[in-house]
Amino acid sequence: MAAAVKQYFRSPMGMTGLVMLLLVVLVAVFAPWLAPYNPKDMVHVQPEEILAPPDGQHWLGRDDAGKDVLSLLIYGARVSLVVGFTASFMSMIIGTTVGLTAGYFGGRFGNISMRFVDFLMVIPDLPLMLVIIAVMGRGLLNIILVIGLLGWTYTARLVRSQVLSVKERQFVLRAHSLGASDWRIILRHVLPLVLPLIIAQAVLDISVAILAESSLAFLGLGDPTLISWGSMLNFAFERAISRQAWWFILPPGFAIVWVSLSLILIGNTLDQIVNPRLRSHHLFDPRGMVALVVGGLVLPRRHEPAEAEQGREAGA
Repeated sequence: MAAAVKQYFRSPMGMTGLVMLLLVVLVAVFAPWLAPYNPKDMVHVQPEEILAPPDGQHWLGRDDAGKDVLSLLIYGARVSLVVGFTASFMSMIIGTTVGLTAGYFGGRFGNISMRFVDFLMVIPDLPLMLVIIAVMGRGLLNIILVIGLLGWTYTARLVRSQVLSVKERQFVLRAHSLGASDWRIILRHVLPLVLPLIIAQAVLDISVAILAESSLAFLGLGDPTLISWGSMLNFAFERAISRQAWWFILPPGFAIVWVSLSLILIGNTLDQIVNPRLRSHHLFDPRGMVALVVGGLVLPRRHEPAEAEQGREAGA
């Protein structure tokens, strides 16, 4: 574990993503002290102050109600992060449970579970979310439940594939022969080996959940009483495009990209640490990628001396 932590802190990509994410988390936690205005306060504005451009008092301008865009952006980070982390945690629990049981017990239960997973993976997520939210009603809790209950399928498949390999190892067979129960073997021997992959996938699921919440709010199915980046984009596209108020459109979109990019950097770094075979894959080798694009052109490897390469050319 200590070696994995040191390896992560030596990764520029991982540290960049971590710093980017911590910056957003700190902004969300200290929003009441960082935001110059309270977005929930009533404001009395003149017509010329609606969608006013940035100035000295409002660094990112004003929205269609005359409120400070920077304050809305800071407070909107709270809803997006809450939805992302909560829905991802729910998906991780469901996917891990299904993957562990289906991979370890197998048989008819495993086949039925995976066929159900295949059925959910075939259905596009966003249209299904739209239908469920339209039936259940808008609200933060409903959004979290919908995203969490529909986002566990890939985690289940990932965990099952790892459990199928782990359960055939010698120490698992010995524990079973000594009389250990199935659930004791799963929790004490199998789960610790697949947990790093689960955590890496959960980090990537956070970005997916944030994008899903932003998409639902952008389409008008978010909680109208809460401030989120998706709802800001919804109002901006409805009322700011005709006025060319870029200061109301770009900040929430940039914030979504910022958080998603930070989580992708963290998740990819964790993937490379817990699965070292990724670093030896040809898609991670620039020279191999060039050879693949060129169309089968074999490039000399770096460790080969130049004389050996020249000898092969002379022999040809």
